[in-house]
Amino acid sequence: DAHVRFTFITGVSKFSKVSLFSGLNNLHDITLDPRYAGICGYTDADLDTVFAPELSGLDRDEIRRWYNGYGWLGGERVYNPFDILLLFDSRKYAAHWFETGTPTFLVQTLVERGVGSFALEGMAGTDELLSTIDVGDMATEALLFQTGYLTIRDHERSGGRTVYRLGYPNQEVRQSLNDSLSRYLAGDSTRQMANSIRLHELLKTNDFTGLKTLFQAFYASIPYQWYANNDIANFEGYYASVFYSYFAGLGLDVVVEDSTSHGRLDMAVRFNGHVYLFEFKVVEMAPQGAAMAQLKDRRYADKYRHLGQPIHLIAVEFSKDARNLATFEVERAA
Repeated sequence: DAHVRFTFITGVSKFSKVSLFSGLNNLHDITLDPRYAGICGYTDADLDTVFAPELSGLDRDEIRRWYNGYGWLGGERVYNPFDILLLFDSRKYAAHWFETGTPTFLVQTLVERGVGSFALEGMAGTDELLSTIDVGDMATEALLFQTGYLTIRDHERSGGRTVYRLGYPNQEVRQSLNDSLSRYLAGDSTRQMANSIRLHELLKTNDFTGLKTLFQAFYASIPYQWYANNDIANFEGYYASVFYSYFAGLGLDVVVEDSTSHGRLDMAVRFNGHVYLFEFKVVEMAPQGAAMAQLKDRRYADKYRHLGQPIHLIAVEFSKDARNLATFEVERAA
């Protein structure tokens, strides 16, 4: 258009560039240009200067944990502006941005593709993958990145290409997306809420027998049809994702694929002055007892001893035939 001198588009703009002859194909995409990394978010300096009068009574570190974390290759990560403005208005730490639209399509897509929340922290993609969205065949990585549920954590050159490592940007997205996933798996929000409340109560009292019973009941309630057209039941990552979704949905301190000097731990949870170390296995693919043996042999607890907190080793083994827990062992780290 001869009368348009400048156009700036934000959001999932790649959906628009679908036609070879579309004028939008002439747009210059600056998404991954470090020079513009902070153009769509608030920086720490913005909060401490422009919004300084609004910070009274709010925990600065908590604001950062909940709403900071978006990165597009620049040196500084930025805050979600929508969240910040609603935080200053309501004075509550909540999923302000996430609640503007229930991601039913996104959650359903992740479940249908067998992509558990356990795997989202470790996703990776190239320039081509992250910048292309085919309406008929959307790559999971591109969908999550373009819509803001994952952001770039780091990047490196590999074989002439740049590979981007993705992860949740902040507490809001991690907690809310996992809460939505667990609600979808539970089949209704009432059951999911009851499960979450029960999980929190069991952890507070370290009732591991109750914890085992809770997850057994949950796996038993997952409809058979969800396993019919894929081999998801063969993979420990699927079962682990159910655990992760519930723990992360509670807003707990959860780390997956936690690297130690002796190997990589499946999941670590810190809560109420205790440390819980999880290892997951599928019994048809590993000898029974392998999960606890790995927790001990690789001395995963060593990384956490400096905290001076009780450390619980939790070995969870699943049966792909029964589609449920086969064993659930708990020991206190020596």
